[in-house]
Amino acid sequence: MTNLSNNWAFNDLPNTMALTTKDVLAMKKPILFVSHDMDDGMWQFHCGEDVDMDNALLVSLKEIVEYDSSVTILNDLPLGWIAWRETESSSWIRQQN
Repeated sequence: MTNLSNNWAFNDLPNTMALTTKDVLAMKKPILFVSHDMDDGMWQFHCGEDVDMDNALLVSLKEIVEYDSSVTILNDLPLGWIAWRETESSSWIRQQN
C-alpha cells in the first residue's frame, strides 16, 4: 500500500468526507464525474449516471483515491467546478458549474 501522507495531492485532508454511490464502490463502476461543490466544498465522485439518494454513500477522500488514484489529477479542481470523462481511460474535461 502506498503511503498517502507523503504523496497526498489534495489540499483537503485524507479523512475529508466525500459523496459517492454504491454504483461506484459496491458495483465497481468507474468514476466518470467529479464535482467540487461551491456551497460546502464537498467532493462528489460518481459513475456519470443520475444519483439516487438511496444509493448515496459518504466516504473519505482517501477511500476514493485508493479506489481510483486517477482522480488525483483533479486535486486542484476549484470550488464550483465539475470534471467528467467518457471512459476510465479518457482525459478529464473541466468546466465551471
